[in-house]
Amino acid sequence: MQHGKVIAYASRQLKPYEVNYHTHVLELAAVVFTLKIWRHYLYGELCDIFIDHKSLKYIFTQRELNMRQRHWLELLKDYDTNIQYHPGKANVVADVLSKKSGMIAGIKVEKEIIRDLERLDIKLYVRGQHGYWACLRVEPDLIFRIKEAQKEDSEIWTIVENLDKQVEFCLDDDNVL
Repeated sequence: MQHGKVIAYASRQLKPYEVNYHTHVLELAAVVFTLKIWRHYLYGELCDIFIDHKSLKYIFTQRELNMRQRHWLELLKDYDTNIQYHPGKANVVADVLSKKSGMIAGIKVEKEIIRDLERLDIKLYVRGQHGYWACLRVEPDLIFRIKEAQKEDSEIWTIVENLDKQVEFCLDDDNVL
């Protein structure tokens, strides 16, 4: 979240063996999934994790955990996180999305993600009236930039004019030297 608004969602379909997991285990799995996919933004940063399952708020104080949960807790301890309970009824969007067969976890991170996206010149197009769904569209533009640079390079034009005489240069299908 940034300025009280969610800036990214993550989800995936449950694996066949995960269908049998208890709800609190699935919630923890969603947190772990989110930490793994956004680790480059979250590692070393203070982040708040908002969950709609109250039992996860006390996960660090539980005495009996299975090996999978212990492993996940060790991963959680690597991050500077603060798990906060946020009732599902108060968070309608996440509640609706979490009812689907995927897993969702909203994470509040300082402006790092937005700055990184802007730095990489990645545009985020939000679909829907209220921005419930977002689609990240990345278009490679390397060939376009090469073509534009070649148009302004006089040495390349000399080479292109003499292509019939030289064997070390050739134009590909996109007219890139």
